[in-house]
Amino acid sequence: MKKTTILATLLATSTALAAFAHGGATGIVKERMDAMADMGKAVKAVTPMMRGDVAYDAEVMRQAAETFSRHAGDSMTKLFPEGTGGTPSEAKDTVWSNWDEFSALAERLGIAAEGLAAAADNPMMGSNAGETNADTMMGGGSGMMSGGANMMGGSSAMGDAMTVAQISEMPVDGAFSMVTQACSACHTQFRAEN
Repeated sequence: MKKTTILATLLATSTALAAFAHGGATGIVKERMDAMADMGKAVKAVTPMMRGDVAYDAEVMRQAAETFSRHAGDSMTKLFPEGTGGTPSEAKDTVWSNWDEFSALAERLGIAAEGLAAAADNPMMGSNAGETNADTMMGGGSGMMSGGANMMGGSSAMGDAMTVAQISEMPVDGAFSMVTQACSACHTQFRAEN
Protein backbone atom coordinates (compact mmCIF):
# COMPACT_ATOMS: atom_id res chain seq x y z
CA MET A 1 0.00 0.00 0.00
CA LYS A 2 1.37 3.40 -0.90
CA LYS A 3 2.17 5.89 1.85
CA THR A 4 -0.24 8.43 0.37
CA THR A 5 -3.08 5.90 0.48
CA ILE A 6 -2.43 5.29 4.18
CA LEU A 7 -2.36 9.02 4.86
CA ALA A 8 -5.58 9.57 2.91
CA THR A 9 -7.28 6.74 4.80
CA LEU A 10 -6.18 8.14 8.16
CA LEU A 11 -7.36 11.63 7.18
CA ALA A 12 -10.77 10.33 6.11
CA THR A 13 -11.04 8.26 9.27
CA SER A 14 -10.13 11.17 11.52
CA THR A 15 -12.64 13.44 9.78
CA ALA A 16 -15.37 10.83 10.17
CA LEU A 17 -14.46 10.31 13.82
CA ALA A 18 -14.60 14.02 14.55
CA ALA A 19 -18.04 14.32 12.95
CA PHE A 20 -19.31 11.19 14.67
CA ALA A 21 -18.07 12.29 18.09
CA HIS A 22 -20.88 14.83 18.12
CA GLY A 23 -23.43 12.10 17.42
CA GLY A 24 -24.50 11.49 21.01
CA ALA A 25 -21.47 9.73 22.44
CA THR A 26 -20.96 10.25 26.17
CA GLY A 27 -18.68 9.01 28.92
CA ILE A 28 -15.78 6.74 28.09
CA VAL A 29 -16.93 6.29 24.48
CA LYS A 30 -16.76 10.06 23.94
CA GLU A 31 -13.38 10.17 25.68
CA ARG A 32 -11.93 7.62 23.30
CA MET A 33 -13.51 9.30 20.29
CA ASP A 34 -11.96 12.58 21.43
CA ALA A 35 -8.57 10.85 21.75
CA MET A 36 -8.89 9.43 18.23
CA ALA A 37 -9.90 12.86 16.92
CA ASP A 38 -6.87 14.37 18.66
CA MET A 39 -4.59 11.89 16.88
CA GLY A 40 -6.41 12.57 13.61
CA LYS A 41 -5.63 16.28 14.00
CA ALA A 42 -1.98 15.41 14.56
CA VAL A 43 -1.95 13.38 11.32
CA LYS A 44 -3.57 16.31 9.49
CA ALA A 45 -0.92 18.69 10.84
CA VAL A 46 1.92 16.49 9.60
CA THR A 47 0.55 15.16 6.30
CA PRO A 48 1.23 18.31 4.22
CA MET A 49 4.87 18.17 5.34
CA MET A 50 5.13 14.49 4.45
CA ARG A 51 3.72 15.22 1.00
CA GLY A 52 6.11 18.14 0.50
CA ASP A 53 3.24 20.62 0.24
CA VAL A 54 4.69 22.75 3.05
CA ALA A 55 8.13 23.12 4.55
CA TYR A 56 9.10 20.47 7.07
CA ASP A 57 8.98 21.62 10.71
CA ALA A 58 10.60 19.29 13.24
CA GLU A 59 8.76 20.96 16.14
CA VAL A 60 5.36 20.24 14.55
CA MET A 61 6.47 16.63 14.11
CA ARG A 62 7.56 16.40 17.76
CA GLN A 63 4.18 17.81 18.85
CA ALA A 64 2.38 15.23 16.72
CA ALA A 65 4.57 12.47 18.17
CA GLU A 66 3.73 13.66 21.68
CA THR A 67 0.02 13.51 20.83
CA PHE A 68 0.34 9.93 19.56
CA SER A 69 2.39 8.98 22.61
CA ARG A 70 -0.10 10.54 25.02
CA HIS A 71 -2.91 8.39 23.60
CA ALA A 72 -0.97 5.13 23.19
CA GLY A 73 -0.40 2.11 25.42
CA ASP A 74 -2.32 2.04 28.69
CA SER A 75 -3.84 5.44 27.93
CA MET A 76 -5.49 3.83 24.90
CA THR A 77 -6.52 0.53 26.45
CA LYS A 78 -8.09 2.10 29.55
CA LEU A 79 -10.56 3.82 27.19
CA PHE A 80 -11.91 0.43 26.14
CA PRO A 81 -13.39 -1.21 29.24
CA GLU A 82 -15.40 -4.32 28.49
CA GLY A 83 -19.04 -3.58 27.71
CA THR A 84 -18.45 -0.26 25.95
CA GLY A 85 -19.04 -1.46 22.40
CA GLY A 86 -22.19 -0.99 20.38
CA THR A 87 -23.71 2.24 19.12
CA PRO A 88 -22.46 4.96 19.15
CA SER A 89 -19.05 3.27 19.52
CA GLU A 90 -17.24 2.17 16.39
CA ALA A 91 -15.20 -0.43 18.25
CA LYS A 92 -15.66 -3.97 16.97
CA ASP A 93 -16.29 -6.76 19.46
CA THR A 94 -12.86 -8.09 18.46
CA VAL A 95 -11.31 -5.39 20.69
CA TRP A 96 -12.36 -7.48 23.67
CA SER A 97 -12.23 -10.97 22.14
CA ASN A 98 -8.70 -10.31 20.88
CA TRP A 99 -7.53 -8.06 23.71
CA ASP A 100 -3.89 -9.19 23.60
CA GLU A 101 -3.50 -8.09 19.99
CA PHE A 102 -5.38 -4.83 20.60
CA SER A 103 -3.14 -4.09 23.59
CA ALA A 104 -0.03 -4.96 21.59
CA LEU A 105 -1.02 -2.47 18.88
CA ALA A 106 -1.63 0.21 21.51
CA GLU A 107 1.87 -0.44 22.88
CA ARG A 108 3.29 -0.52 19.36
CA LEU A 109 1.83 2.94 18.74
CA GLY A 110 3.64 4.22 21.83
CA ILE A 111 6.96 2.77 20.71
CA ALA A 112 6.54 4.19 17.21
CA ALA A 113 5.54 7.61 18.61
CA GLU A 114 8.56 7.73 20.91
CA GLY A 115 10.81 6.76 18.02
CA LEU A 116 9.17 9.41 15.84
CA ALA A 117 9.84 12.12 18.42
CA ALA A 118 13.51 11.15 18.45
CA ALA A 119 13.62 11.01 14.62
CA ALA A 120 12.04 14.45 14.15
CA ASP A 121 15.38 16.07 13.25
CA ASN A 122 16.35 13.30 10.81
CA PRO A 123 16.13 14.07 7.08
CA MET A 124 13.47 12.52 4.89
CA MET A 125 14.27 9.55 2.66
CA GLY A 126 14.05 11.44 -0.65
CA SER A 127 16.33 14.25 -1.73
CA ASN A 128 13.43 16.70 -1.40
CA ALA A 129 10.86 16.99 1.41
CA GLY A 130 8.03 15.56 -0.67
CA GLU A 131 10.07 12.98 -2.50
CA THR A 132 10.03 9.69 -0.60
CA ASN A 133 10.59 6.16 -1.66
CA ALA A 134 7.27 4.64 -0.61
CA ASP A 135 8.14 1.19 -1.99
CA THR A 136 11.22 0.88 0.20
CA MET A 137 9.49 2.33 3.23
CA MET A 138 6.38 0.18 2.93
CA GLY A 139 7.93 -3.17 2.18
CA GLY A 140 9.39 -3.33 -1.33
CA GLY A 141 13.11 -3.74 -1.94
CA SER A 142 15.11 -3.85 1.25
CA GLY A 143 11.99 -2.77 3.08
CA MET A 144 11.98 -0.87 6.35
CA MET A 145 8.43 -2.07 6.71
CA SER A 146 8.78 -5.51 5.18
CA GLY A 147 6.89 -7.81 7.42
CA GLY A 148 3.92 -5.46 7.11
CA ALA A 149 1.19 -6.20 9.60
CA ASN A 150 3.35 -8.71 11.42
CA MET A 151 5.95 -6.07 12.22
CA MET A 152 3.25 -3.71 13.39
CA GLY A 153 1.62 -6.20 15.68
CA GLY A 154 -0.39 -8.34 13.31
CA SER A 155 -0.87 -11.96 14.17
CA SER A 156 2.79 -12.63 14.95
CA ALA A 157 4.65 -12.10 18.18
CA MET A 158 5.75 -8.57 18.98
CA GLY A 159 9.34 -9.74 19.20
CA ASP A 160 9.92 -8.94 15.51
CA ALA A 161 8.90 -5.30 15.97
CA MET A 162 11.34 -2.43 15.80
CA THR A 163 12.55 -0.73 18.96
CA VAL A 164 12.40 2.97 19.82
CA ALA A 165 16.14 3.20 19.15
CA GLN A 166 15.79 1.62 15.71
CA ILE A 167 12.89 3.89 14.76
CA SER A 168 14.77 6.94 16.04
CA GLU A 169 17.52 6.24 13.46
CA MET A 170 15.08 6.13 10.54
CA PRO A 171 14.39 9.00 8.17
CA VAL A 172 11.57 11.02 9.72
CA ASP A 173 9.06 10.01 7.04
CA GLY A 174 9.87 6.36 7.70
CA ALA A 175 9.32 6.87 11.43
CA PHE A 176 6.02 8.63 10.72
CA SER A 177 5.02 5.65 8.57
CA MET A 178 5.62 3.38 11.55
CA VAL A 179 3.03 5.42 13.49
CA THR A 180 0.51 5.41 10.65
CA GLN A 181 0.99 1.67 10.13
CA ALA A 182 0.16 1.05 13.80
CA CYS A 183 -2.96 3.22 13.46
CA SER A 184 -3.98 1.56 10.22
CA ALA A 185 -3.50 -1.97 11.57
CA CYS A 186 -5.65 -1.15 14.59
CA HIS A 187 -8.40 0.50 12.53
CA THR A 188 -8.46 -2.42 10.10
CA GLN A 189 -8.85 -5.02 12.84
CA PHE A 190 -10.77 -3.23 15.54
CA ARG A 191 -12.83 -0.36 14.10
CA ALA A 192 -16.20 -0.87 12.43
CA GLU A 193 -16.77 1.08 9.26
CA ASN A 194 -20.08 2.91 9.14
